[in-house]
Amino acid sequence: MAEKEYYYALGRRKTSVATVRLFLKKGKNIINGKALTDVYPLKPEQLQIEEPFRIAELETDGVSYTIVTKGGGVQSQLGAIKLGLARAIIKRFPEKKKALKDAGLLVRDSRMVERKKAGLRKARKAEQYSKR
Repeated sequence: MAEKEYYYALGRRKTSVATVRLFLKKGKNIINGKALTDVYPLKPEQLQIEEPFRIAELETDGVSYTIVTKGGGVQSQLGAIKLGLARAIIKRFPEKKKALKDAGLLVRDSRMVERKKAGLRKARKAEQYSKR
């Protein structure tokens, strides 16, 4: 079987969705049409994106990826990207699944913003109660 050009995966977190294409050749790492360092200039954020590669023991200079993210905020998109990368790595290297799963990178964080309820100011905040 011939090697695929790229491996596709989807990652989600809160309202963010990240579509990941993992290429097994050297190239530029692009997020939403921009370089990785332009979108995430801080080192901790870059390390978080590289975490799936570190745990799967893959060289980051031997692979490249293009990612399109929509919705949510910066940190939410970062979580979606991490999940998408981990899933894409598994499609190419199924033997790395256990290491990624043990590190907790294959779990979709299901926490969402709670909806606002009628009669309240926010989801749970109510007017102050007065007995008299």
